[in-house]
Amino acid sequence: MWGESRDHDGNGAAGSRSLHGTWGIFDEDDGLSWRNRALCSQTDPEVFFPEKGGSTRDAKQVCELCEVREQCLDWAVDHDERFGIWGGMSERERRLYKKERRRA
Repeated sequence: MWGESRDHDGNGAAGSRSLHGTWGIFDEDDGLSWRNRALCSQTDPEVFFPEKGGSTRDAKQVCELCEVREQCLDWAVDHDERFGIWGGMSERERRLYKKERRRA
């Protein structure tokens, strides 16, 4: 999911593990070291961004086993991420979670 950085032609940058180009949201010095341990980094990203009405089951199964699930979910909620499965939750589930978290 996080993958190697790519140049403008889509070629992998040799020896680079820069995440800056990934979805345009991560920077090398952003304090998100948890992402390197995320199981989704070893999974096809399309699993986490299903078509509208598509199944989220496979993504959630990966998230269930992930050691950084909480950090991922916190990041998605804190940054109002509106697409994909993050921390084992869909966008709708994250909205409800965020509401309940505010009430507590």
